[in-house]
Amino acid sequence: MNGGLLIYLMGPSGAGKDSLLAALRQIHVTETENLLTAHRYITRPLDWQDSEQHIPLSEKEFKIRRQRGLFALDWRSHGHSYAIGIEAELWMQKGFSVIINGSRQHLPQARKKYAGWLEPLCLTASVDVLRKRLAARGRENAEQIEQRIERALDYQTGLPKDCRYLCNEGDILETSQRFLRLFQDITLARKAGKPRFLAPLAPTEILFQKGRLI
Repeated sequence: MNGGLLIYLMGPSGAGKDSLLAALRQIHVTETENLLTAHRYITRPLDWQDSEQHIPLSEKEFKIRRQRGLFALDWRSHGHSYAIGIEAELWMQKGFSVIINGSRQHLPQARKKYAGWLEPLCLTASVDVLRKRLAARGRENAEQIEQRIERALDYQTGLPKDCRYLCNEGDILETSQRFLRLFQDITLARKAGKPRFLAPLAPTEILFQKGRLI
């Protein structure tokens, strides 16, 4: 495939993936003309209180679309089916880069399909920030929040060595600007034909150490 990149965004619950994608949609007209954000198709009702405004599908409709090859990627998680529409591939073929909210477990399959076009990125935040965000959204009780925190502590397990990390603890617009600078560096390096590299992380972004979030 010739064209744009696939920015494969991952991160534990509460890291702010949906908020980052929403912020990028708001500013893309003036600052990210070559980057598009893909909506997800999910077999879950739409909740207008969520940051992610996905496209809800019934299980039957999801199955039909999958059988007809209308998904670029799809996976199953937490009792629901998730997918990225085939339109993302069309955008990439036309030279646009696409950022998606991906699944860590599905990363190997996505990487196999898109090979050198995929750029893995993990959004991170400290344990205290994750706990506060999870409590604020009101979906889980205290025990469930701690279970999610434990999963977050082990989140880096299985991530590739070339995965970049982006800290999201402050203003989401500031995080989005740092993402855009990173995206620009990746794009320029690709155009120059330079080998893939890991961008140096600022001290505040090095949140994973010895398998633990600090």
